[in-house]
Amino acid sequence: MPLAERRIDPSDLLPDAEFAKVRKARRAELLPLKRLRRIELGPYCTFYFESYETMLFQVQEMLLIEKGGADQIPDELAAYNPLIPNGSELVATIMFEIDDPIRREAVLARLGGVEDCFFVQVDGERVLGVPEGDVERTREDGKASSVHFLRFPLKPEHVAVFRKPGAEIMIGCSHERYSHLAGLSPASRAELAKDFA
Repeated sequence: MPLAERRIDPSDLLPDAEFAKVRKARRAELLPLKRLRRIELGPYCTFYFESYETMLFQVQEMLLIEKGGADQIPDELAAYNPLIPNGSELVATIMFEIDDPIRREAVLARLGGVEDCFFVQVDGERVLGVPEGDVERTREDGKASSVHFLRFPLKPEHVAVFRKPGAEIMIGCSHERYSHLAGLSPASRAELAKDFA
């Protein structure tokens, strides 16, 4: 199936009992890929670049844990299929991970609008993230959510640079209270390049 059309179909899913038997092995297979797709940005923020494989595992996990059976499948596919890259983009779950609840509340209270400030920088050119339109990520009082879902639509020339060994690829945030930039390792860049058609 072309990457642009790649989606999880009910036929891709294992029954819960079968998934439970292979769950540990699947998780172990996925861990090296997830490590390469996890990029820290500053002291609190982490980009988790999603893929068909990460989303398939997540759907299987939700079905196994919540035990909703066939009735649960449409909701899970509706939630997770949009997070699979379409062959010309990167898709990331971006999380502010702060263990202390008081500190978390204080940091997020200052980050209103942060969902519009994330970018991928390809050889110096910034590609702004497009937030998923499912819900507002900043409340009326200015507090930002700790979780954001963004798409980074890349042009063909970005993809070509992305695949070039030695190209400088960075992720960043331009929010005035959380301005950070982080470079991708060659291994992470190569892994993310697999998302492109």
